[in-house]
Amino acid sequence: MFPRLWPWLRLILAAGILGVLAWRLGTAAFLDGIRAVDGTAVLTALGLGVLTTVCSAARWCLVSRRLGLPLGLGTAVSDYYRALLLNAVLPAGVLGDVHRAVSHGQATGQVGRGVRAVFLERFAGQAVLLVAALAVLPAVPGGLVSVQALGFAGAAVAVLVAALVCWVRFGRGTSRVRKAVADTLTDARAALRGPGVALLSAVTLAGHVTMYLVAARAAGVTAPVAQLVPLVVLALLVMAVPVNIGGYGPREAFSAVAFGAAGVGAAAGVTTAVVYGVLTLVAALPGVVVLFTRRSGEQRQVVAEGVGERRERVPALLRGRQGRVADHPGPRVRRDAERQQVAAVGGR
Repeated sequence: MFPRLWPWLRLILAAGILGVLAWRLGTAAFLDGIRAVDGTAVLTALGLGVLTTVCSAARWCLVSRRLGLPLGLGTAVSDYYRALLLNAVLPAGVLGDVHRAVSHGQATGQVGRGVRAVFLERFAGQAVLLVAALAVLPAVPGGLVSVQALGFAGAAVAVLVAALVCWVRFGRGTSRVRKAVADTLTDARAALRGPGVALLSAVTLAGHVTMYLVAARAAGVTAPVAQLVPLVVLALLVMAVPVNIGGYGPREAFSAVAFGAAGVGAAAGVTTAVVYGVLTLVAALPGVVVLFTRRSGEQRQVVAEGVGERRERVPALLRGRQGRVADHPGPRVRRDAERQQVAAVGGR
């Protein structure tokens, strides 16, 4: 029951959050976020998108190879772009990651390990983000923001724990859940060792923080960077709450509270968050090219395989026909055989 209701409940909660913000602050804060995106912001987002996507794809390659799954950097980058695009345009916000996990698992013949590789790769990024959030928390201006940050973090943990408990309690196959957890812990020890994954995650996080600062400047926020960085890191952490519509929801709510408490303005916080959402979509637009080129390539592959299969089938059909002719001679062959038999009898 719960697994079926959770996707709808998540969308309802996210829509409720956005509705409350629109009611309290008006729709102008959201519309201003769309209008604020200019050419400079778009080009910057595309450049930062290349940096963060390549680093994230390299992290995925490193994790996958440590788990014994082959994955080239070029394939990882194209698949990651496609996943970012699907995450940005689909309601759940994670379906792109699910797609690349299952696709990689099917390509390597190990779907379970492919899914765990993507999970661990994303987990590494969230772990580095959490460490950064704890580091900047003392520098957050205003005690109210710190309380709100802790409240949102606690809510996120509570939602995740509740979802896991309900899944284990009401889901099917509890033993399979235990086995999946055990396999994930085993793979985590192999995949997350060494500084490589953490370093790539740190560079990726720096790119996301920079993009959020670009969004703030595009939204007209003039506060110092040193004041904005702690708020941005916490806003990125809040985005991990699995209650959103294409990434929108808790991010805008937290930005309104945090920017308002810091004296920047709640409406400015919402506008900045909306601009950031638009820029992340822009940064994922190369995934459109990957999506269509990969689809056409797969279609050509299917056609080629079909032609090859037909070519292999033609000799077999010819051999079958020859066999049938030999086993079952036609009328002329039968008449010639009968004449020879008559002639032989008459000779005797």
